[in-house]
Amino acid sequence: MDPQQELFSRLLIVLRTQGYDVYDGAMPPEDTPYPFIYLADSQQVDDFGNKTAVWGNVFQTIHVWHNSPQKRGTVSGILSHIKQIARSLTTTDHFSWEIRNVDQRILSDTTTARPLIHGVLELEYKFN
Repeated sequence: MDPQQELFSRLLIVLRTQGYDVYDGAMPPEDTPYPFIYLADSQQVDDFGNKTAVWGNVFQTIHVWHNSPQKRGTVSGILSHIKQIARSLTTTDHFSWEIRNVDQRILSDTTTARPLIHGVLELEYKFN
């Protein structure tokens, strides 16, 4: 398994075991209850590799949506919990991980008939 997929899979499993509704691949159906988490883009940048090992960085984007703009605190709390989980992830089956950067945004979202509150986390990990 390549590093970005191994990290993605671990995050997906851990977030689901924490009781969150987590989606990946495609956005959930329109009638999905809020709040929910969407594991979005992954990017891997290899720094160096040899016949048996590879080193580099993985960037993972995670979205959180709520259908009540007044629930900003709920979204903020979920983002905080995801960051705790992300920081505690130090190993997977084949790689060691060190979180390097976390970028967090909370935005208004008017892409639906009803306004939403939208949290975005961009995580950067170093792997070896």
